[in-house]
Amino acid sequence: MQVANSQISFLRPTTPRPELPLLIFLPAMDGTGKLLRSQQSRLSSAFDIRCLSIPPNDLSSWKQLLEKTVELIEIEREAIPERPVYLCGESFGGCLALKVAFTTPELFNKLILVNSASSFSQQPLVKYGSYLTQYLPSYLYRLSVTGTLPFLAALGRIERAERQALLEAMQSVSQQTSIWRLELMRSFQVDKNQLKKLKKPVLVIASAADRLLPSISQAKFLVKHLPEAKMVILPNSGHACLLETDVDFYTIIRDRWGSELVGAERNIVSTTQKIATT
Repeated sequence: MQVANSQISFLRPTTPRPELPLLIFLPAMDGTGKLLRSQQSRLSSAFDIRCLSIPPNDLSSWKQLLEKTVELIEIEREAIPERPVYLCGESFGGCLALKVAFTTPELFNKLILVNSASSFSQQPLVKYGSYLTQYLPSYLYRLSVTGTLPFLAALGRIERAERQALLEAMQSVSQQTSIWRLELMRSFQVDKNQLKKLKKPVLVIASAADRLLPSISQAKFLVKHLPEAKMVILPNSGHACLLETDVDFYTIIRDRWGSELVGAERNIVSTTQKIATT
């Protein structure tokens, strides 16, 4: 795993494989880009992976986050224009992924949303409860981070190392940054007309045991208005489902788009070989 720097950047968590489709992962509110790690071994058999890393003290607006993310994707596409791009956003990253999709749909081929936080502003308890973060003394804020773990994840379904990684990722974000990113989620709005105009295949993954957000109802809303969307429900999973031992992200994608993945890999290999012999 590359070490994140002081700039918004892409991490390359696995050995680069330019012959494979590109999977771009936009992380949850921690912004570390490192919480896909338990899925990377399986995913790397089918994808060349990039994880967006947002510095822990970064206070970028949605507009700034969008512009930088688009810039990074464009750089990747320029390197190998012919390969498919799978854009994946989890929670907070789901909001950012939708912004990318609405503004620059030409940059990716397929979209994956995992427990998207796009419903955050519509939940009064979560929305107004999030304001408490700015009033907590620093020592209580640190305690509150640990206290939110049972809401963020189904801890009994996560290995000890992954629970520790989740806690460390949350603790890496300063109180000021948490306040700012919560405000970003409160300001995020989903427009039905924008969803209807998005003519891209979308996979919406939702956890039925999500204690943080109403992921099932939000998934149904998204699937209802996105023209080419499919939904996968994880019946026992919590919000941070990609950390769970029994969740195989690669298999979920393969079961929906497996034949297209194989075809894409063949096309890219063929193109790469032609370039090499030219």
